[in-house]
Amino acid sequence: MTKIDKTDLRWLLISLTVLVAGAAWIWMSAVPAGTSTAGRIPAPRQSFLAPDFTLETADGQTFTMSELRGKPVLINLWTSWCPPCKAEMPALQRAYQRYQSEDLVILGINATNQDSQVAALNFAAENGLSFPILMDTAGEVSAIYQLRSLPTSYFVDHEGIIQEVVVGGPMSEALIRINVEKLLE
Repeated sequence: MTKIDKTDLRWLLISLTVLVAGAAWIWMSAVPAGTSTAGRIPAPRQSFLAPDFTLETADGQTFTMSELRGKPVLINLWTSWCPPCKAEMPALQRAYQRYQSEDLVILGINATNQDSQVAALNFAAENGLSFPILMDTAGEVSAIYQLRSLPTSYFVDHEGIIQEVVVGGPMSEALIRINVEKLLE
């Protein structure tokens, strides 16, 4: 049997005290089940609730994000002068045509504060876009979605939770299809 000196015994007691105190702190500071937000607060990030907004189309039709709960939504922020925005619009239109019958909503939100409504509407008409084109004239949606690059797309599930964020573009048709089909599962 080995003999333990006073210094070793003191360090053993200090180590055990720290270990027990640390375990107690972890146990006491744990978040009780059901008390966290679990992503249910609005933030323009994956796994968070899509921030709410209300915008109109040029013909006065109003869309409110929170009223679209129950449906998968693809939000695409764009401008008519942005080359990657222009390049991905045909793929977005094909996705809309393919999945509209499965309740997919595509909202093309024109950052009109950086563009012009006339240019946006001309672009939509020239390209045969049939999904709603909303006008963010004051830049409010661009601000709450923290728009940093054009285009930016948000794939939002039927509960209003952002499942994927794609910054930049153009998005390929395959990427759009994969993310939409995840929303439809």
